Amino acid sequence: MSSVVSVVGGGLAGCECALSLASRGVPVRLYEQRPGGHAPAHHTSHLAELVCSNSLKSMREDSAAGMLKAELDAMGSYLLPLARRCAVPAGGSLAVDRERFSKEVEEAVASSEFIEVVREEVTQIPDGRSVICAGPLCSPLLAEAIAKAVGNDYLAFFDAAAPVVDAESIDRTIVFAQSRYEEQGIGDYLNCPLSREEYEAFWEELVSAKRVLVRDFEQRDLFNACQPIEEVARKGIDTLRFGALKPVGLVDPRTGTRPWAVVQLRAENAACTAYNLVGFQTNLTWGEQARVFSMIPGLESSDFVRYGVMHRNTFVDSPRVLDETFAVPGTQTRLAGQITGTEGYVEAIASGLLAALNTYADLRGLEPVHLPETSAFGALVAYATNPATHPYQPMHVNFGLVPPLGRGRMRKRERYRAYAERGREDLARYLAQRGDLFGAFRDSTDDLAKTAGSKAHDE
Repeated sequence: MSSVVSVVGGGLAGCECALSLASRGVPVRLYEQRPGGHAPAHHTSHLAELVCSNSLKSMREDSAAGMLKAELDAMGSYLLPLARRCAVPAGGSLAVDRERFSKEVEEAVASSEFIEVVREEVTQIPDGRSVICAGPLCSPLLAEAIAKAVGNDYLAFFDAAAPVVDAESIDRTIVFAQSRYEEQGIGDYLNCPLSREEYEAFWEELVSAKRVLVRDFEQRDLFNACQPIEEVARKGIDTLRFGALKPVGLVDPRTGTRPWAVVQLRAENAACTAYNLVGFQTNLTWGEQARVFSMIPGLESSDFVRYGVMHRNTFVDSPRVLDETFAVPGTQTRLAGQITGTEGYVEAIASGLLAALNTYADLRGLEPVHLPETSAFGALVAYATNPATHPYQPMHVNFGLVPPLGRGRMRKRERYRAYAERGREDLARYLAQRGDLFGAFRDSTDDLAKTAGSKAHDE
């Protein structure tokens, strides 16, 4: 197969797309603008850099996030096995060592004879078949080209990232290790306990602190899952206590009781030398972050490895400008990743895989992918491509997207298990019918990952 597919963007979607196409013998030209181009949310020039949290969410198969992971494994994802190899302790979630993960993805890409990495900025949609995985922070010129291709019908929202602190600067006489409902001292999270007085003083300073963007945000500008913590706090003094700072399932060993509120810290890397403030995406100035977040018990003398940042993201109105394969109608161009509004790391990986499968189907004259809507992945695709979805907002995979079971009233956990079982069975039947797209490829999806892992571990 001689047709070269241009994949623009070396993030999660782009790397998954490139590796999946290469495994099927399709030559790929993978474009990444860094290090020459400017990407405001990135800190390195590595492929597959995680710019916000390092968590890929739950691994439970009876959760929507875990269900999606299981489906991607069944469909032959390349990046998920690499993520598991780079895992750091995170309770029931899959969190990764950022640097190691990026390195292993780069090794996998470099190991493929079918992938050429081009380090230059793309300002126009390439000729021929292409998959645009430029992310929600694509360069202005490329954003203009995409807007032109889809009829200037695109939207924008604000996204935020949380700060990271040096582990050595955390006061462990106050901060304790425990995951919710687990025994003290063995959990994967560190917990900063706040009394009622400490919490209320912190809340007062948080809602009055100086922000980088001084105007009040309009609700339509903010994607709910990434709202700055100070904006969430503005909704009421107890909002955080029932959200990111909820203390349920945790006991302060100093008092033997549940704190009034808790700030949780999650390891950024396998060595646990740095910790992310969970749920603390913020738009505060760096000086204010240092002042206000140092009010958190145990972080009074904390050293910030990275301050939280906020940036403007763009995404297309997918239900109205893309077809069910995420292609721009009448063109040979597909979009994948967060620029389509499929929000989240694993969702980006999924959309990259879907773009690869549908592009391969085009090249071979095969039927496109039609995932069952009872699967987590299929439900997300249906939401993002159904013209009835209005107004369109970025969406994580969740059980609210899947069709109802049509049974009587069920307990939540029982209902979730039923969703997962139904989706697993329906997807298995579909994949068994699509040997033309999967078949032998599903048995060899670990080959590049194994090669990359061997190289990384030999160094």
